Amino acid sequence: MTNSLKTKTIIIFSGYRRIKLTVHVADTPGKIEKGLMFVERLPENEGMLFVFPREIYGGFWMKNTFIPLSIAFVDSDGEILKIMDMAPCIGDICPIYDPQISYHYAIEVNWGWFEKNRIKEGDYVKFDGTLMS
Repeated sequence: MTNSLKTKTIIIFSGYRRIKLTVHVADTPGKIEKGLMFVERLPENEGMLFVFPREIYGGFWMKNTFIPLSIAFVDSDGEILKIMDMAPCIGDICPIYDPQISYHYAIEVNWGWFEKNRIKEGDYVKFDGTLMS
């Protein structure tokens, strides 16, 4: 992936299960805007964590993103509010994937990773304390 981003391990709590995920942290406007553009392969248990300075409202798009992704929108308490699947888009006209809710974090992983790991809306994410804005 990209070496310029810091990497953290987060834990997702689903019932009695704890699922670890290694994430590359996008926490500046430039890193957030680039996201996973131009990435050709994402390892199985890796993803990207988008950390916004405050709760935001709006969607993501997949412009210049080569791999299909799933995204979880997470509130400031760590609750997963919505999970969506997003298709790659090469070109200038790409759909916006808008959860139509406000959120503080977003987590992108390979398409189907949340489903495969039986992670659902209402589950919780535990972040390293240094991520909290």
